[in-house]
Amino acid sequence: MHVPLWIWATTIAGIAALFIFDFYAHVRKPHAPTIKEAAWWSVFFISLACVFGAGLWMVWGHQHGIEYFAGFITEKSLSVDNLFVFVILMAKFAVPREFQQKALLIGIVMALIMRGIFIAVGAAAINQFSWVFYIFGLFLLYTAFKLAIESMSHGKDEKEDYEPNALVKFAQRHLPVTEEYHSQNLLAKVDGKRVVTPMFIVVIALGVTDLLFALDSIPAIYGLTQEPYIVFTTNAFALLGLLQLYFLLGGLLDRLVYLGIGLSIILAFIGVKLVFHAMAENTLPFLNNGQPIEWVPHISTPLSLSIIVGVLVITTVASLLKSRSQQKTQSS
Repeated sequence: MHVPLWIWATTIAGIAALFIFDFYAHVRKPHAPTIKEAAWWSVFFISLACVFGAGLWMVWGHQHGIEYFAGFITEKSLSVDNLFVFVILMAKFAVPREFQQKALLIGIVMALIMRGIFIAVGAAAINQFSWVFYIFGLFLLYTAFKLAIESMSHGKDEKEDYEPNALVKFAQRHLPVTEEYHSQNLLAKVDGKRVVTPMFIVVIALGVTDLLFALDSIPAIYGLTQEPYIVFTTNAFALLGLLQLYFLLGGLLDRLVYLGIGLSIILAFIGVKLVFHAMAENTLPFLNNGQPIEWVPHISTPLSLSIIVGVLVITTVASLLKSRSQQKTQSS
């Protein structure tokens, strides 16, 4: 699918405008959103993503439309898993609830910019080397296995011990950081000196954390589509409204006890799909004499979409039933 430069520019400008709107509508005035407010805006951004997908479907055909929706659902599901870490991170830095929206939005914007770079690099690598799909596929299989082990062995308790990453540690050691929040400012003056507030450190932690999650999500979306435009837009719309989703889900996150297992199944499935795709276009000289492997089964995008939705529905329902059963047991 050839996407003209003006469409790329218009899309990026539109997404930037939505983030700016999000800032002025929710972040400029510090407040803790109500459940009703978070719900309405979450529905708005998800509906906007669906309208965009419908338009893409009409203009570029059902194949690209299905690829978009499969990618969006996958990316949105993976972003929900990010929220578990965000909750722990906010608690670790004791961020006042009314200031959390600004930290989340800036961190998300940073993550989208860095993901854009990842997407461009991934697209260039795929165009030059088809064997990159082997790397993506095997990495997703490893990630799926690791996520499944963590989910079954430790659940969400393991995430309660947040360990600052190297960039956060560097900033804390080498920058003049004050221990007190100054409204939602990133910088402040204390005794006439310019200092970095804890909000600045939180923003760095959020941005780097979301970037690390991109190591899973970017290969996953390339397992569903090879179109950089769809890869970028699904990532952008998955991140749009993420801060509202953070406040909406709130305590519900603890009830999604099987979400990690469900995501591990999805990542493993996409990993297998990527390996199959690499085998079908094989150019490695030590495999089948450098020729494509013809007996590899083809997994269609509609089938992928059905499996992804099915796994998410089953794990969500099972999680809620499990949580309800535990509540009844505790109350009795």
